Amino acid sequence: MRVGLMTREYPPAVYGGAGVHVEYLSRELAKRIMVEVHCWGEQQSESGSLSVRGEEPARQITDGTTEKFKTALDALALNLQQMKELGAIDVVHTHTWYASMAGFLAKKLYGVPFVLTTHSLEPLRAWKAEQLGSGYAMSSWMERTAILDADAVIAVSQGTKADILKAYPEVQEAKIHVIYNGIDLKQYQKAESQTALETYGVDAGRPYILFVGRITRQKGVTHLVDAIPLLPRGTQVVLCAGAPDTPEIAAEMRTKVEDARAAGGDIVWIEKMVTKEEAIELYSHCRVFCCPSVYEPFGIINLEAMACRAPVVASATGGILEVVVEGETGYLVPFAPDPVTGFPVDAAAFAKDLAARLTELMADPALCRQFGEAGRARVEALFSWEAIADQTVQLYEKLIAAKSQSVQLP
Repeated sequence: MRVGLMTREYPPAVYGGAGVHVEYLSRELAKRIMVEVHCWGEQQSESGSLSVRGEEPARQITDGTTEKFKTALDALALNLQQMKELGAIDVVHTHTWYASMAGFLAKKLYGVPFVLTTHSLEPLRAWKAEQLGSGYAMSSWMERTAILDADAVIAVSQGTKADILKAYPEVQEAKIHVIYNGIDLKQYQKAESQTALETYGVDAGRPYILFVGRITRQKGVTHLVDAIPLLPRGTQVVLCAGAPDTPEIAAEMRTKVEDARAAGGDIVWIEKMVTKEEAIELYSHCRVFCCPSVYEPFGIINLEAMACRAPVVASATGGILEVVVEGETGYLVPFAPDPVTGFPVDAAAFAKDLAARLTELMADPALCRQFGEAGRARVEALFSWEAIADQTVQLYEKLIAAKSQSVQLP
């Protein structure tokens, strides 16, 4: 069996959870079947059963376009270009709307089963219009067209499955399959080294709260910054936050950090996406990890932190509810979402509640260790990539068998 994994992100160009997912899933699948990864970029590699083929959107289509919608045009252009590479595959499997039309087109042109993994849903991310401009209408159309046509839709959590049925009620529930994200348990584990802390000026002699993620509305980092003045004075907060979605949110983040510092906040802001090894060290030595996302279909960063034995304070939303266990591996902080944007209706109350839970854990190192050990045990029990790859291959086999049977029928 040969599967074509279609994705925007693939190492070294990984900036979000979907890229992390495809990176590890492709490696684990390649131990079982032939895998072709088709991504954005210049990556070209062959390693046993895993081949990676990067490509850039055709320049003649997008030259001179500087509008925000350029990204959506690039995605559609590249999906069209990739069709010439897919003649030998048995299953096409797409990740995010950036690649969704590649699956739709491959199914039409080559007659292969089409699997689509939803890492997020455009109708639930109204703030994407800030990033994509009028291209948000195109990204929404691409996602909708593909998800309605896919032979199987993989939801990364039960919460995501419910969101799919809410956003796209035409989708048959029987074709939605819940397969969680995973974690490399050998790579993500508590590290003794503190090189990253020294590199970035983190005071290893004092406990700290850690955030790791992009500067985007979805990840809610500005709500954590709003909570900093409400923490006990002198609390060290490490913001490993880079890759802002837009200049506007970058400017907003800078203003909020400056205001928090002026109010006495002790903030170490690492303004870039750190290496995997550095992130593991930061997770390993934090007293508490904070995930204040306002929308999170799953939240791989929570798995990463838990695998490194960090207790978690996270927003009570989406797939996070299936990863973090309240009072066992950390605390969940609820908020009332705006029905259109999904943002907290009362942002000040959300920041206050985050600060309260963070303060509680920062003052109780014994409870932090208890939560951290429980988090590691939960990750080991439920979120290995081996189990996830097995479930994915079983789905491929089922679809191929169904396709074969339908072809044989008179």
